[in-house]
Amino acid sequence: MRIDVLTSLYPAPERPFEGIFAERRWRAMAARGHDVRVVAPVPWLPRALHGIVGPARAEVARAPRREERSGVAVERPRFLHVPGLSHRNARSFARSGERAVAAGARTRGAPDVVVCDYAWPAAAAAPSLAASGLRVVVNGRGSDVLQVQGVAALRAALQEGLRAAHGLTAVSQDLLDAMVALAGREGGPRVTALTPNGVDAERFQPCPIDAARERLGLDARGRMVLVVGHLIERKDPLLSLAAFAAASPGPEDALVFVGRGPLEGAVRTRADELGLGARVTLAGERPPEELVDWYRAASALLLTSSREGRPNVVLEALSCGRPVLATDAGGTSELLRDARMLAKTRDPEALGGMLRGLLDDSPPAEDLRRSVAHLTWDASLDALTAVLEAVAATPR
Repeated sequence: MRIDVLTSLYPAPERPFEGIFAERRWRAMAARGHDVRVVAPVPWLPRALHGIVGPARAEVARAPRREERSGVAVERPRFLHVPGLSHRNARSFARSGERAVAAGARTRGAPDVVVCDYAWPAAAAAPSLAASGLRVVVNGRGSDVLQVQGVAALRAALQEGLRAAHGLTAVSQDLLDAMVALAGREGGPRVTALTPNGVDAERFQPCPIDAARERLGLDARGRMVLVVGHLIERKDPLLSLAAFAAASPGPEDALVFVGRGPLEGAVRTRADELGLGARVTLAGERPPEELVDWYRAASALLLTSSREGRPNVVLEALSCGRPVLATDAGGTSELLRDARMLAKTRDPEALGGMLRGLLDDSPPAEDLRRSVAHLTWDASLDALTAVLEAVAATPR
């Protein structure tokens, strides 16, 4: 198949870890023989106005307009982005993507299907793409649907995009159900399917904690609780910190955050206020090839998100044989069937008690690994291929 992917979430030289799970999917589809092209419009403002958007946005704007990443052609057309005008920016993103898809169709032939991967703002392009005769699939990953549908100014546009699509896919059943409900039955998409991310079981596999800690240069003593993800509000790193404190950690126990984000300063400040500063480490973003050893070095993974799709970090930790304590958000419950690992509360004291119990008596590593053994990348790609072929075959 010839597949165009329109997305706002894909790695670039300036942001090599952003959307690596999406890159993994499309790189694998290209390896299967599909002709995949990624269109990832980049927000742009005149250089004189970069002070308005800050250094992070200015960094993104320096991404190359074209490159090839692991056999996949990536195009990054620019679109005018005005801070604070979310609906207008989504339409600007969509027009930029539509033009790039049309230009590609003139040079390499029309795609069999266009995938709006990461539903918002890509779904804003679905009505125009469908009207031009292209087959469109909208894929949801989490906050791109769950957060956006709660914003009055954006909900109607997202709903219009979902209704215009010929197919809907999502990484969790919980998310897919939300997308189908928002689209509505009448005139809604004809094809819907669960297309969860997979986990590389050969890469993410158990090894002794001491060996992993030695490779990372970490202290072998004590228990380590690991938090992996952006330090942002919906991941709620401050709740992770409070839960760790409530678990009554021993003097050699540690909490490590792997990731970066705007709440980094707040986490440092609160850790000091709780008297935990020496036992809390903010390790920043780590390269994917190193992340496996962070899971292996941990005694448990802690995830306190308020919204989720189907978190990759849970898959990866379980595949490494490490227990997980996660709040019941989105599709997390689809991965954690053990009541000891799924928190139905956001109370720090209750979470701390659950974390303490898990650290004192965790499930066997082989049982944890077995629980996600069926979630392979091959199975994920088979499901994705089936739905894209079904959509490509729908009558025009």
